[in-house]
Amino acid sequence: MLLVEDELFIALDLQMTIEDAGFAVEGPCSSVAEAQAAIDQAKARFAVALLDVQLPDGTVFPAADRLYNRGIPLIFHSGHADDAELRHRYPGATICEKPSTPHALVTALRNCAGGGAVA
Repeated sequence: MLLVEDELFIALDLQMTIEDAGFAVEGPCSSVAEAQAAIDQAKARFAVALLDVQLPDGTVFPAADRLYNRGIPLIFHSGHADDAELRHRYPGATICEKPSTPHALVTALRNCAGGGAVA
């Protein structure tokens, strides 16, 4: 699964939570450019992507568009996102506002990834 989060301590906490749940993590990517490179390197073969919206080099939307167009389930994890805009732009995406409990994030990941731990 792809993790995009620019705040270091949040990213590390998310990574530990995700890995403890049995998922392999690509990232964390802290910018749109890093996310785009990870998508290119993995050829967008992710079971799910957990994305912060506001990153130092812009919004995550260019990377999210690529993932969405390839059918990768998206989970937006942000405290500064417009839920209505996200739901309009990415129908079916999951939105977990910051802060979310580890249980809520793991549940969202499992639901999006089809129930089990995956890469």
